[in-house]
Amino acid sequence: MRQPGPARPHGPAPGSGGARRWRRTAAVAALALAAAGCGVRGTSVPVDAGGAPSRVSCKVPEGDAPASPGEVQVTVYLVCSSTLTPVERTVPLTKAPADGARLQAARALLGELQKQPLSAEEEAGFSSAVPEDVEVTGPRAADAADALRLSVRPDDLPSFALAQLVCTYGMSAALGRTHAVILGGPGGDAAHRYECSDEVLTHPDIAQNTSWGGPLSRKG
Repeated sequence: MRQPGPARPHGPAPGSGGARRWRRTAAVAALALAAAGCGVRGTSVPVDAGGAPSRVSCKVPEGDAPASPGEVQVTVYLVCSSTLTPVERTVPLTKAPADGARLQAARALLGELQKQPLSAEEEAGFSSAVPEDVEVTGPRAADAADALRLSVRPDDLPSFALAQLVCTYGMSAALGRTHAVILGGPGGDAAHRYECSDEVLTHPDIAQNTSWGGPLSRKG
């Protein structure tokens, strides 16, 4: 009776082209399984994930001492993480005629927005987009009594700069804290009302939308 010979291994015969292909296929399958086991998706090209995203606090340490005699504390709105955040500043208190107190306050606030952020503010991630050459004057004869005129058309300002001005002026106690401000430019265009809403604070880039400006102002 014929005895059975040794069992032949499964797969192509050693040394054949099929065997080499079989080994390559097995190796690729093993690598794919290893990658799947680690929760990593296979890829044929190197992937650079980049550095970890930087984080800023958007919080400035509060000063221990209040404003000294001859100074007053004001609030300005600076840019941090693409939003507007209130920051306290201390400015000199100067006397002005009653009819010029509002304009003086507006100029002082504008000057604070045009300054470079203080070291603590910069470390916390704050910046300002308000150009250094912008100036502010009082209303014209046909403007509302509480209107302010800028040396550049409001809608020609960078959107973040316009939002900073609107919220700084609109939330200022010295300017009435009306949550809005009437702004005009140097030309003959009528001044418009701009509101400092929650949407403006969180999305300052909407400042240049034509629908953001309110209706034409009326003489007060």
